[in-house]
Amino acid sequence: MDIQEKIEKLRKEIELNSYLYYVEDNPKLEDYEYDKLFKELEELEQKHPELITADSPTQRVGGISEKFEAIAHKNRLYSLENSNDENELHKWYERVMKDLNPAGVQMNLFGTSEVQNKDIPLACEYKIDGLAVALTYKDGKFIQGLTRGDGFIGEDITNNLKTIKSIPLKLFEPVDVEVRGEIYMPISSFEKLNKKQEATGQKTFANPRNAAAGSIRQLDPKITSQRDLSIWVYGGIFEGKDIPKSHSETMKKLKELGFKTNKISVVKGVEGAIKCIKKIDEIRKSLDFATDGVVIKVDDIHSQNELGFTSRVPKWATAYKFPPEAVWTDLKNVAFQVGRTGVITPVAILEPINLAGSVVSRASLYNFDEVKRLDIMPGDRVLVKKAAEIIPKVLKAEKTDNSKPFKMPKCCPCCDTSLIEKENEVGLWCPNPTCPDVLKGKIEYFVSKYAMDIEGFGEGIIAQLIDKNMVKTWADLYELTLFDFMKLDLIKEKSATNLLTALENSKNCKLNKFINALGIRLVGKESADILTQYFKTIDEIKMASLEDLSAIEGIGDKMAKNIFAYFKDENNLKTIEKGLSLGIKPENTYTISDNLKLKGKSFVITGTLNEFSRDKAQEILKSLGAKTPSAVSRNTDFVIAGENPGSKLEKAKSLGIKILDEEEFKKLIEN
Repeated sequence: MDIQEKIEKLRKEIELNSYLYYVEDNPKLEDYEYDKLFKELEELEQKHPELITADSPTQRVGGISEKFEAIAHKNRLYSLENSNDENELHKWYERVMKDLNPAGVQMNLFGTSEVQNKDIPLACEYKIDGLAVALTYKDGKFIQGLTRGDGFIGEDITNNLKTIKSIPLKLFEPVDVEVRGEIYMPISSFEKLNKKQEATGQKTFANPRNAAAGSIRQLDPKITSQRDLSIWVYGGIFEGKDIPKSHSETMKKLKELGFKTNKISVVKGVEGAIKCIKKIDEIRKSLDFATDGVVIKVDDIHSQNELGFTSRVPKWATAYKFPPEAVWTDLKNVAFQVGRTGVITPVAILEPINLAGSVVSRASLYNFDEVKRLDIMPGDRVLVKKAAEIIPKVLKAEKTDNSKPFKMPKCCPCCDTSLIEKENEVGLWCPNPTCPDVLKGKIEYFVSKYAMDIEGFGEGIIAQLIDKNMVKTWADLYELTLFDFMKLDLIKEKSATNLLTALENSKNCKLNKFINALGIRLVGKESADILTQYFKTIDEIKMASLEDLSAIEGIGDKMAKNIFAYFKDENNLKTIEKGLSLGIKPENTYTISDNLKLKGKSFVITGTLNEFSRDKAQEILKSLGAKTPSAVSRNTDFVIAGENPGSKLEKAKSLGIKILDEEEFKKLIEN
């Protein structure tokens, strides 16, 4: 046997055993035997680099990417229509039957439709709470992997996807196929990762989906390879002859090719789907992956093609979403934390529970009014759910024999300074401007996405910079050197260089983001945008009178007072001047005009737009003078509804607010 034959044999043996281990969960080799094969292959390839191929198991971890390239999808990735209860599921099924067989829908005596022959096959599968990707294979070889992106264009994350061992680099047959799947992190791996993050002083992830999304978009594939990601494949588009005639056949074929396929059950009609949903609901808490519902698809592909698509979703599929989970647990204590403005927030310390796919041990109580409203005491039994599937929230409390009276704090939990109450303000504040927790909060906010958007500055790094007395204001960040960063724990030269580069890149920033980054009390992203529509530069805002600020629509009296006071504070002015002298150049990108076409109009965007990111759509509206608050109210003039709009759309309908789809929005801004 020559060297090339030996290398090929080793590759096939390693890939087969990877498939048995990571896809079938049925390993045939002990770990040390597998490692021995892998090491032998590595040594042979090192001696004969001319024989290394892209699909070799040794090539799963590639080089570091400078950025992810945006690439158009060959086949669009659609969203799914949601069915939130059995009634909505029945309505979806009726529409399917009507479109497939109009003669089979009759009106009954009550004027409602009755669907005949409710027995078409439906494929039911877990709705995986992960990150959608499209994988392209040519002649059975993995050549490209893209994120979903906006459905039309995704990011090329091929190198990172190669690190996931449940994604085959070479299929068992030389076929051409585009595969759709969901990248996820097992719950057990998520819990281990968060423990590791805590131990190293880094930010923990809110849930497995966030952890998977953050891991798959690392610029260095070696970091991705350490995160224990996996994939469930849920579809494929084959090229050539003899393509599968049903979704279930497609899944069977994908499994035969070497993929880890989503669990699928084929049932008859909507009642069969409902039984399947109930069965999955019973077992989902015992699964090692997060699932927030069941996807139901018309199984026959000819019928799928006949039904087709709307502009947003396939008509032949729907996602049944499970209601948000609420769980009872014990309230061990009420702790207190200090925010960036010095405000004290009560936090519920819970007996750990598994809630919607992650272990929860803390929940925000928001403020002391909420503690009073809930009549909450340490020792209570509390009902907890995740607001918007992310933030743990206490819904109600019940007294037990262990309940103890709640005590208001008197001193700051961080610096022990006596707390104060502010005039006309509800709550308690730490008045110490050098309080480490206040400073940490300010710096974290300064570097965040909607502020200066400085990559790499996690909680752990910021905490070290403050604890080591290396920064006392946000402006001090721009004086740090490579040597300073390398003094921090777990920071090597490459990471230190990346942090310096990120700081340098942030100097050319937008004025609205810079204003938001300052952390002025009550001034957030929307308020900062409004200010940049009225003032061209930071100096103009500095010079504005209280009357000027109060006269701006969308800037209330309290906010105006805070802005005015902030720019009259000598320490704040010195920090801003220092930041500007170190190279920060805020640019106002909004059109300043007395003839803004949408001036004073209020637009709320809900759901996902196909041709615009939400940030881009808001920027366009603001450049025309409009306001873009996040919530629908009686003051809202228009709601722009994209895919999966959610409750904001229903509220807009109930208030009689004008609703625009994406095409109407495009016509509005074009005119």
